[in-house]
Amino acid sequence: MPRISYVNGAYVPHQRACVHIEDRGFVFADGVYEVIGLINGKYADECGHLDRLERSMRELQINPPKTRDAIRFIMRELVRRNRLQNAAIYLQVTRGTAKRDFKFPTADTPSTLVMMCWPFNYDANPNVQNGVKVCSVPDQRWARRDIKTVALLPQVLAKQKAAEQGCYEALMLDGDGMINEGGASNFWIYKDGVLKTHQADQSILKGVTRTAVCDIAAKHNIKIVEGPFGLDEAINADEAFCTSATALIVPVVQIDDHVLGDGKPGPLARKIYHYYRDYADHEKQQLYWVY
Repeated sequence: MPRISYVNGAYVPHQRACVHIEDRGFVFADGVYEVIGLINGKYADECGHLDRLERSMRELQINPPKTRDAIRFIMRELVRRNRLQNAAIYLQVTRGTAKRDFKFPTADTPSTLVMMCWPFNYDANPNVQNGVKVCSVPDQRWARRDIKTVALLPQVLAKQKAAEQGCYEALMLDGDGMINEGGASNFWIYKDGVLKTHQADQSILKGVTRTAVCDIAAKHNIKIVEGPFGLDEAINADEAFCTSATALIVPVVQIDDHVLGDGKPGPLARKIYHYYRDYADHEKQQLYWVY
């Protein structure tokens, strides 16, 4: 079945989906995005992702292209037209199309909204079952990493380096050698009964899945510490894992040349994965319609 995408009010064949050459997302990376998982017909953490999308737009002074209700309707119609029950849904908003000029265009310039989706099998991810290897790289991103912008060139370079080394992910190290997060994930370590991840400041993107894991840990009396930690602390951890909207919870079994534990996914990562799947299956969304 041909894929259908959405561009500025129209559902179009994916191969013909396009924006103007002067769209500011294209010429300046002047835009924001979100990725939402559709798991067995349910939108995982939908409200959290839309909250973060709205925050990103506010931080960059981008006019929302549609109301939240309209965005939710478009997303569901896109999924319906693509006949999907398990998918990754990508939403991108840019400041719109205008003459190439660094300053913002006039306030009445319409924002650009595009959406696309593709099948994603959440139940057959070998990375979850087997664990993954990650590598460390210098963090070369801009100072506002808390905004989910489309300016992803540093992440592209980091993920390419990881791929060249046969790794799943790249851990971003700041100037002091502290681990901020992964190229497309938040990073966690577990040692002596304490789960640790970087504090949610401007150094990292506050992941929606990260927030859910914090809530899950609190519910199950797992102690969490949010704060900086370095590579040495990570390689001596009992367990480690990454979290993201589509991969969910992925155990890390090797960092650079250092194998963690017995080189297999640890029991805590497996528990949190199953806790999250149960949470996503039963999450009470703020629904406005019944579909």
